[in-house]
Amino acid sequence: MMHDRDELTPEEARRDHWEMLRFLAFNAAFGALLGVGVTVLLIWLDVGGLGTRIVHAQNPILPAVLIGAPLALTFAAAVTASAIMLMPYRKKKQR
Repeated sequence: MMHDRDELTPEEARRDHWEMLRFLAFNAAFGALLGVGVTVLLIWLDVGGLGTRIVHAQNPILPAVLIGAPLALTFAAAVTASAIMLMPYRKKKQR
C-alpha cells in the first residue's frame, strides 16, 4: 500500500506552518517598507504640495503618520496577497 503524500507527521506540519508564517511575515514586512518608502518619496518630492504642507504643519509627525500608516498597511497586504497567490503549492506537494 502506497503512503499518501498529503499526510504529514505532526513535526513536519509544525515546521511547515512556521515556514509559512515566516514567509508571510517577510512579505508583509517588505510591503510595509515599500509603503513607507512611497510615503517618504511623496513627501520628499513634494507631490501636490504635500511636503510643504507637512513641513509647515504645527505637528508634522501626525500628518506623516496618517499618510504613511495606511500606505504601509495597504502595500503590506498587497505584497502578501500576491505572494500567496504566486506560491508554488503544487510543486511542494509533489516532492
